[in-house]
Amino acid sequence: MTARDGLSIAPNIEIAESELEEQFIRSSGPGGQNVNKVATAVQLRFDAANSPALSERVRERTIKLAGQRATKDGVIVIEAGRFRTQEQNRDDARARLAELIAKAAEPPPKPRRKTKPTKGSVERRLKAKSGRSTIKKNRGKVGFD
Repeated sequence: MTARDGLSIAPNIEIAESELEEQFIRSSGPGGQNVNKVATAVQLRFDAANSPALSERVRERTIKLAGQRATKDGVIVIEAGRFRTQEQNRDDARARLAELIAKAAEPPPKPRRKTKPTKGSVERRLKAKSGRSTIKKNRGKVGFD
């Protein structure tokens, strides 16, 4: 998935290394005393709005799926600080970006077509309901006439 020359997502989507911007920040995750001294968390920035690697449809869906992780300018910001090392956090951030873009590249699901139940199925359902109703009415205490 990750290569030195960029990020390979799908057979037709390859993001160049120059389009990814990484910045290391202090992490709030695991690491004990090390957390206070070393910047292990990574902040990955990808300008999806101006990326030549993405088609128009994938670009729009990526920004939409990113939600709050996307800025107004269409830059996607992913922060990864789950792990104790920079390398693991870098790989995690890139994997999450690749997953987001791969999901956006999938064709949208076909809209559901509304169907109407057949006349026979409606009649059978109502007949079964009235049958259950009579069974329940016949339950209970036996009265003396």
